[in-house]
Amino acid sequence: MTTTYLKTVVYFPNRLEGRSLLLLLILFCGCSEGLAPQAFLAADDASLEVFIVHDSWHSAIVTRTTNLSAASLPEMRDFPRARYLEFSWGDRDYFQHPDPGPGLALKAAFWSSGSIIHVVGMQDSPATAYPHQAEIIVIALTPGAFKSLMDYVSQTFSRPGFASPAAAMPGLSTNARFYPAQGRFSILRTCNTWVAEALEAAGLPIASGWIITAGSLGRHVRPLGIVEPKPQPDMLRQ
Repeated sequence: MTTTYLKTVVYFPNRLEGRSLLLLLILFCGCSEGLAPQAFLAADDASLEVFIVHDSWHSAIVTRTTNLSAASLPEMRDFPRARYLEFSWGDRDYFQHPDPGPGLALKAAFWSSGSIIHVVGMQDSPATAYPHQAEIIVIALTPGAFKSLMDYVSQTFSRPGFASPAAAMPGLSTNARFYPAQGRFSILRTCNTWVAEALEAAGLPIASGWIITAGSLGRHVRPLGIVEPKPQPDMLRQ
């Protein structure tokens, strides 16, 4: 795999929900049947795709930069050569720490001091950028539904002013940045909940309050999109 942007090592970590919290998270995991796709879904040339990417713990939203506007998402100017942007959320202290332990995981779950959003600029498509163990679900949205989703994402940035970008901090890779986020992270509102809230804002039939784990998110989202085939081994070589 080759890239022309800053080396696209997409940091898709098992960090945000500490493994020590697994049993607690399972207690709050919900599962329900999704409703039939409706007007927010599209299958024609006017559709705009979002990619919901998750592994066993963490999830993120990915979309093409050509579908975005710096007027509504000024932070995209920090990624001038990216073809895709990934968005994910987490606890401010845990997500940024290079080696978080059980203490920070418990603090994030019950006494979070603030939230943060991680944005990754990617040159490669999600199908080739992510590890093979990640599941990628592609959802085709109508322009109106896509705008509602991205309005939600944009509103999670904590900005000093309406048109001013949030303050950028170094991310988990050279092609990534952290930004302060609105909202509170907790064991009942994980990164997976944030992703579900964005989809719910777009009109998708998802009850975000029941989404705690990545597995629960995947079960709710799969009926609404198409699961990308796993890349072949030769696609994983860099």
